Amino acid sequence: MGWFEQQAEHDLKSAMRKSWLSDLVAWLRGEDNDLLSFEAVKHLHPKGEHYRGIRTIAVDQIIGSVDRYRDFDEAFFPRSDHLKERWTNIRRLKLEGKELPAIQVYKVGETYFVKDGNHRVSVGHMEGQKFIDAEVIELDVPIAPEKGDAIKDFIIKGEYGQFLEQTKLADIVPDHYEIRFTTPGRYDILLDHIEKRKYFLGLNLQRDISYAEAVESWYQRLYKRMVDEMREVRALENFPTRTEADLYLFTMDHRFNLSQHYGQDVGSKVATESFVQHHRPPWHRRFLQRIVGRRHKSV
Repeated sequence: MGWFEQQAEHDLKSAMRKSWLSDLVAWLRGEDNDLLSFEAVKHLHPKGEHYRGIRTIAVDQIIGSVDRYRDFDEAFFPRSDHLKERWTNIRRLKLEGKELPAIQVYKVGETYFVKDGNHRVSVGHMEGQKFIDAEVIELDVPIAPEKGDAIKDFIIKGEYGQFLEQTKLADIVPDHYEIRFTTPGRYDILLDHIEKRKYFLGLNLQRDISYAEAVESWYQRLYKRMVDEMREVRALENFPTRTEADLYLFTMDHRFNLSQHYGQDVGSKVATESFVQHHRPPWHRRFLQRIVGRRHKSV
């Protein structure tokens, strides 16, 4: 066995050892260390695709694979022994200075999923390679994924895209606040709020209300007003793992309960201040949540 073959096998063992250690650390932290499956993209409801040709892309923006996502960990280090022959052959060719063909990827937002060339990406990661040539097919999605997103994030972003498409909020209020949840299934509740706003607005004004008018009224008079009041009292600082949209729904429920208790609508400002006062986690839990949040963002 020549030096190139020996070095390639040595590098494979090193890469697989890193994968094993990464899996162990992820397991101890209760985190996921898997590559994303391209199947996750279906949750974003792509509208079409475009061939972009050969481009140079950032290796660290490759977050998933079409069909080899079980063979590599999140950092594209190899997990399975059956990868040995292909992986070491590619490593040997690179050590010999041979030029390899471009990989094939799907581009989704600023991230990529490998269609062909998983082993080349894996070897590149092991070498610390920053860029790689790729034949790119770009998918059109309403809300783009980001590096670090899990399946849940894809589902939520897909729901957000559908919410924006149905409400046309971006056309009605171009500078609207971002409405992001941490849990799937919440945008249907917002759609229900809009329908109720439409109904009661029609009763108050004694005329038919268009859906667009109801959307704008809901956003300006309910959602934006409550979020602005949250920002005034810096409510989000008390809930490090939540978003403004999460707090909006929590506070709306709290407002309803308070209004039922007092026999009249207490208003959004009172509800916001009361919710923060009564439901914020203890200081030590908030402290730990901020630490965990920073760690996840730094990965």
